[in-house]
Amino acid sequence: MAARDVRPPRVLRPGPREGGPIALGDEDLLIEGECLRVMRRLPEGAFDVVYADPPFNTGRDVVMHRTRAAADDDAERTGFGGRRYRVERVGSQRFPDRHDDYALFLRERAEAARKLLAPWGTLYLHLDQRESHRAKLMLDEVFGEECFLNEIVWAYDYGGRPKRRWPAKHDTILVYVRDPDRYHFDTAEVEREPYMSPGLAGPDKAARGKLPTDVWWHTIVPTRGAERTGYPTQKPEGVLRRIVAASSRPGGVCLDPFCGSGTLGGVARRLGRRRVMIDATPEAIAVSAARLARRDGEGDPPPPGPAAAWQRVARR
Repeated sequence: MAARDVRPPRVLRPGPREGGPIALGDEDLLIEGECLRVMRRLPEGAFDVVYADPPFNTGRDVVMHRTRAAADDDAERTGFGGRRYRVERVGSQRFPDRHDDYALFLRERAEAARKLLAPWGTLYLHLDQRESHRAKLMLDEVFGEECFLNEIVWAYDYGGRPKRRWPAKHDTILVYVRDPDRYHFDTAEVEREPYMSPGLAGPDKAARGKLPTDVWWHTIVPTRGAERTGYPTQKPEGVLRRIVAASSRPGGVCLDPFCGSGTLGGVARRLGRRRVMIDATPEAIAVSAARLARRDGEGDPPPPGPAAAWQRVARR
């Protein structure tokens, strides 16, 4: 689908004493500020999708090192064709991931998100195994149990493997709707994925692929992938693409209160949705602004064909 508008979003940096409403207007917005304070200034009932990927409260600093490979005949690493190379560190980023009262932190932002959703709108809250069970009980209270739609498991296979427990290789995305009788959900817009046993499905079904379930097998952002920004908590576009495509219409408005590297903004642009992105850190705003200033074909990969983004995992 062609992009609705290739113009980069307007960057706002409201001061701490500014408390008036923020109008959406015709421009997409990238707002630097504490997300709860900003969310309370946005118009209620204006958003088709709120995708929230808050800090996971790991209690640690999140660190991402940026590296590059350089040819070196004396290095120990061997690559393609037997060529030797060394890895050089060219930069790093560090972000604290801890909150004294994480339950209250999430609840206040969930309450704000509910007010911002249109009657047909949907919240996607992206967490890990440490907090998802408590967050679900909280969302049942804030939205109502009848507004629970799905618990999505995003499964991947990357990172360390502890010896004394099953390796944790998934995130949880809790899905709640503003109104269980009016929410928008369009499976026709969702990219299909390959059958795990295509021979049993038959050639026609195998060629079409199948609709995803609530378990999504998808790689993380590849280390050398075109979409990688180097931001520590960057999520893959394939995961966000499903969310935006299924739960919003072209021309709808999507909100990301923890925008990080701007993945939702890039996906929304390609799918013809408007976007409002918020982050408290100048580093995230800089990364998102640079990413969204590019036109399609200038660094961001194009949308894959049916099932392409998921094929690599299904064939493992």
